[in-house]
Amino acid sequence: MKIKNILVSQPKPASEKSPYYDLEKKYGVKINFRPFIKVEGITAKEFRHQRISILDHTAVVFTARTAINHFFRLCEETRVDVPEDMKYFCINETVALYLQKYIQYRKRKIFYPASGKIEGLVTLILKHPSEKYLVSVSDVNNDDLCSLLEEKKIFHTKSVMYRTISNDFTPEEEFNYDMLVFFSPNGIASLMKNFPDFQQGEICIATLGKSTAQAVKDAGLRLDIEAPTPQAPSITAAIEAYLKESNKKK
Repeated sequence: MKIKNILVSQPKPASEKSPYYDLEKKYGVKINFRPFIKVEGITAKEFRHQRISILDHTAVVFTARTAINHFFRLCEETRVDVPEDMKYFCINETVALYLQKYIQYRKRKIFYPASGKIEGLVTLILKHPSEKYLVSVSDVNNDDLCSLLEEKKIFHTKSVMYRTISNDFTPEEEFNYDMLVFFSPNGIASLMKNFPDFQQGEICIATLGKSTAQAVKDAGLRLDIEAPTPQAPSITAAIEAYLKESNKKK
């Protein structure tokens, strides 16, 4: 089957230099961007029900920019003045630099691993064992980080500060695609919620990450493209390899 229309379940890239646009030009496909899920913050009332005091902690852990947004939003809504000596531990440099939106960036209080991986983040946290860590997460967070902190006996508190919900399709929206690209198990759940009678047929499904790939299989669907792999470290590289192979079969 020739791939003509691809739906990527993410917002449209801000930059025109996105590799998705390169795929469009090189393989003559049409790529649409439409998130299957959206994030909403929990209310201040919901946060208070967790009975967590932000000021009882000396460091905050962020694994996403979304977590940063909702941490500072909740601080404002609950009238918490974050002390200047609060330390911040981030999953990677991109997330760390995003803190500049809310605080004055100082190397002495912002930390991130060069690897950009959870294991590297935990290793970094272990170098500061006396801190009391607050971990900002979503309602469907992966517990790998907190499990590692628990294993290493690091004091930490997990706090749900935002949730992921299905971004429902309207009856007017067309759903005529040859390939669907997903980035989280929630995206698969949203697909099944929006289209309970979904029949995959020849539609190709591509995923990024092991948990997303597993969600496809758990839903009884066929997984055609999976990333990352040694041959395709990114989802766009995996899609390109598939399109290249498909063209050979013509």
